[in-house]
Amino acid sequence: MKSFNVPVHYRSPLVTAIKNKRKAADKMKRDFAPTVLELGNLQVILARHFGFCYGVENAIEIAFRAVEENPGKRIFLLSEMIHNPGVNADLVNLGVRFIMDTKGNMLISWDELTSDDVVIIPAFGTTLELEQILKEKGIDPARYETTCPFVEKVWNRAEKIGDDGYTIVVHGKPGHEETRATFSHSKAHTPTVVVKDMAQTERLGKYITGELQSADFYTEFKGQYSEGFDVSNDLQRIGVVNQTTMLASETQAIADFLKQVIVAHYNTPADKVAERFADTRDTLCYATNDNQGAVQGMLEADADLAIVIGGYNSSNTSHLAELCEHKLPTYYINDEFCLVSTKVVRHYDQHKHAELETSNYLPETKPLRVMITSGASCPDALVERVIQRLAAITGNEAAFEQAVEQWQ
Repeated sequence: MKSFNVPVHYRSPLVTAIKNKRKAADKMKRDFAPTVLELGNLQVILARHFGFCYGVENAIEIAFRAVEENPGKRIFLLSEMIHNPGVNADLVNLGVRFIMDTKGNMLISWDELTSDDVVIIPAFGTTLELEQILKEKGIDPARYETTCPFVEKVWNRAEKIGDDGYTIVVHGKPGHEETRATFSHSKAHTPTVVVKDMAQTERLGKYITGELQSADFYTEFKGQYSEGFDVSNDLQRIGVVNQTTMLASETQAIADFLKQVIVAHYNTPADKVAERFADTRDTLCYATNDNQGAVQGMLEADADLAIVIGGYNSSNTSHLAELCEHKLPTYYINDEFCLVSTKVVRHYDQHKHAELETSNYLPETKPLRVMITSGASCPDALVERVIQRLAAITGNEAAFEQAVEQWQ
């Protein structure tokens, strides 16, 4: 796989050494068992796969190159480069400005942009409508486009299915930049509707079967269907694609459910299923699959708690935390400073959509066993700093330094 030129302060000598050793011993990536670091009376159970993915490193390289190649010019990001506050802050410190926030709210008027400005397209991609605005301003959106290749793969899949006469159902978070972009590209070819979860999918199923009145669809799915969507006709032949960072098991369950609804409603023979339901297979990216699989492997070990590191608006990170929550106490943190002490941790509760402080989160057990993973937009250096911080507050800093030396 291609090697990218990203700032050295995002790298970690410890994590790089661990990843390289695991990769050399398991080139086919079949071993999802975690790496265990013995740090005195602290045991860190580190997921097999975590951190920067291909798309993120590609985006970072392009963004920093855009700054380097355009001294004196105004440089803008359409929205956040990736969902990592540290990386975005680094770009802001270099003078890069955001045109809109992650929800699509304007921070800078389009009227402020000129053809002399540089605009970077984030890793999530963007809509065809925003691309057109940039072109009308005389700005080439493709010059510094960092759209992840795996996101583009979903767009291509949706286009192919749409051209074959299927309606596209997108499993994704309706307000997420990637889902907005996928929706835009898909609806240019075929009727498209977004479902955010299984509950919405079950409701969609009732519109397919006619159990719910068609007229109610337009209220219930407001903002999630393409212009001119006809419930009576456009749900007879469908295919499912997804936001690449969703929970794999949920996407599969949604596809299986809709397939069953279609087959039963139209009394479709087994050899004719493809005429009603497109075989899209899985459109999750490799990193999402690997990271979620690594968490499942990690959870087979015994531990006292889990720490998941990443931006609080990171979809793929949120699903890693969700997986961990099913088994043990889980703390979704932004950086090492969230580990205030052995008594207090600041963490994100994605159910309450708020950062909370929890007391007495570390048990008195010895050794203390902590699982750690991170999202695809989290630098390895940040993971190392969290491990170091955890070692420091538990009195195991010397053991951490020894471990660093042993792995190098």
